[in-house]
This record gives sequence, structure tokens and C-alpha cells, in this order.
Amino acid sequence: MPPASGTSTGKLPFVVWVLAAGTFLMGTTEFVIAGLLPEMAADLNVSVSHAGLLITAFAVGMIVGGPTMAMATLRLPQRYTLVGALAVFALGHAVAALSTSFPVVLTARVVTALATGAFWAVGFVIATTAAGPARSTRAVGVMMGGLTLANVIGVPIGSFVGHYTGWRDPFWALAALAAVAAAFVGRFIPRTEQRAEVSVRAEVRALKQRRLWLALGAAVLIMGGVLAVYTYITPLLTDRAGIPAGAVPLVLIAFGIGALGGTAIGGRLGDRRPMVTTITASAATSLILLVLIPASNSPVAAVILVFGMALTGFTVNPVVTSLAVRFAGDAPTLTSALTTSGYNTGIAAGSLAAGRALDSSLGLTGPALVGAVFAALTLLPLAALALGGTGHRTRIVAQRAAAAAVRDDDAFTPAHH
Repeated sequence: MPPASGTSTGKLPFVVWVLAAGTFLMGTTEFVIAGLLPEMAADLNVSVSHAGLLITAFAVGMIVGGPTMAMATLRLPQRYTLVGALAVFALGHAVAALSTSFPVVLTARVVTALATGAFWAVGFVIATTAAGPARSTRAVGVMMGGLTLANVIGVPIGSFVGHYTGWRDPFWALAALAAVAAAFVGRFIPRTEQRAEVSVRAEVRALKQRRLWLALGAAVLIMGGVLAVYTYITPLLTDRAGIPAGAVPLVLIAFGIGALGGTAIGGRLGDRRPMVTTITASAATSLILLVLIPASNSPVAAVILVFGMALTGFTVNPVVTSLAVRFAGDAPTLTSALTTSGYNTGIAAGSLAAGRALDSSLGLTGPALVGAVFAALTLLPLAALALGGTGHRTRIVAQRAAAAAVRDDDAFTPAHH
């Protein structure tokens, strides 16, 4: 059995890479629907905008599942929690693949999202504990890398396969891969019990920080802006830009590369100039989405702007996540889960509003307008943070969080991510 902490060789424990594979699967399933929307809508006899609820439903499940599972699993064996989450994940995809009923598929998506929330809540704690204090941030980066890589590889491959063989085959593949991942987790996760030394009351009490909620608000709005467009990217590319349906996965790869680059830029610049980085990136995202409205009838312009949207939008994510966890002080576990809920709140709100806009007189350009408004609204909480200051006080809170992490090795500690 691999050790529970990082070794002196500097290499991350194998369990961290196993967990990263799990986040890859879960990132793929959340966003692969965007590339399969027309096929799913036709097969399930619903409109494209109605089929978009499958993304909204998953986001809602994550909103509830993240913080709920973070607290509910504090006293449960970590190993069993992760295996159970992956088993439910696999079962949910199998049920969806077998069903011809849209309500059944929608319900399966919600249940799958709850399992994903459980995996995230426990997985990050295990990764940081297994890696040890000196490599905990790196371990979190590897796990987050699995999610980002899903946008570069998993989503385009799933969309490509689904376009030629039907949407059910990617669901079957995800179910099978989740079952394999459950076997690996059962083999490599250390047989240790979760120590519940963190007080739930203390976690909740520490959430009274005003700056924390401003950072979470920014997370909600920027993700809502990007995903409002991404949810309905396929009809925009095929029906307005004139891009062949078979080439859509290539555009999704461009989006994934942009997201990967944005995450790297945000991580590099965010520690030194968090407010300049986030305000500039949010303003750029809004501008790009406004330009996308008239320019989306050109295939070249559409692809470039989709890449730019991902690059600037995802630059904001690591910065506001880091700020939120730092502002939380002694409540990093619940706050990390709330950050995930925040992003998924944005996904749910953005995709829902974009679906309404798609059905309105705005048509295919409606989601881009919704996204531009969301991205512009992101500037409000960011401006409030900038005026309130994040420097000296943030460092004090971060030091308190670090001290709390030392007192409790099982606390979730991605404060530097």
C-alpha cells in the first residue's frame, strides 16, 4: 500500500494521479454535453434549448453536492466515500445511456453530479494529505489539471465519438472508465479513517467574511458568462458560422487550450497582481463576447473568439479561488466546496439564461449577449474587492489558515492554488 504522505524523492504519490484521473472523467462528463446537444435533443425528442437543461441540472447537483458532501463525509472513511462516489457515477451514466426518457436522463445527471461533489470534497483532502505539506499545492494543481485536461482531450473526443456513433457511446465509455477508476481507488487509497477534528460550527462561522462572498460572486459571474456561450456553442458554430458538425470537436480543443492557457496565466500573475489580473481578464471576456455577436458569421473569427473567451475567462478562476480560500481563514474545507458550488451556480444560471435567449428573438446570438452581460457584471465584485484591499489583510488570513492546517493535517489546504 502506498504511503499516505509524500516521499523524500520529491515525486507525488501515485494516489494523486489516480485522483486526477477521476477529476478528468468528471470534467469530461460535465461539459461533453455541449458538443452532443443537437444529437441528444433529436434522440430524446426535445428542443436544443431544453436539452441544455442537462448541463444546468449537473451544475445544480454540484451546487448542492459540493458543500453538502464536504460536511457529510467528514467522519466517513475516505476510501469508501471515493469508491462509492465513482460507483454511483458509473451507474448514473449507464442509466442515462439506457434511457429514452428525457426526465430520466435529467435525473441521472443530477445524481451523477452529487457523486462528483462527494469525489471532489474528499479527493482534495486525500491528495494534499498524501503529498505532505511541502507538496500539497502541487498535488492540488495536478488534480485541477485533470479537470482542465478534460476540456482539451476528453470533451472533444467524446463529442467526436458521439457525433459519429450517437451520444450514448460516450456515456457508456464514461461509465466503464469510472468503474475502472473505482477499482484503482479501492486499491491505492490508504486504508485510513477520516479524522473529524474540524468543527463544522467553526467552518460555518468563518464564512462571515464579506470579501469571501465578493470573491465567490466573481466566480459565479465569470463562469456564468463563459458557460452561457459554451453550452450552446455547437448550434452557433454549425448554424451561424457554417462550420461542419464534424469539425466542432476541433473548436472545442481550441477552447480547451485557451482554458488551459488562461488557468496558467491566472496562476502565474494572480499572486502578484490579483485585482489587475482579474479586472483586466473580465473586461476582456465581456468585450470578446460582444464582438462574437456580429463576428460569429465568420468561421475563422468565431474560432479565434471562442479561444479568446476561454483564455481570458479562465484567467479569473485560479485567482478568485485562491482569494476565496485565503479570505475564509479557518474554514478552507467548506470554502473550497463553496467555490466549486459558486462556479456551478454560474454554469446553471448562465446556461439557463442562455437557453431563454436562444429561444427569443435574439436567436443564436442570444447566448453571447448573455455571456457578455455576465462577464461585465463580474467587474462589480472585483471592483469592490479592489477598493477594499486584499494585500496585507489577505496575508494575515492566509497565515491563520496555514496555522489551522498545521493543527489539522486533514484540513483542505489549497490556499496557494
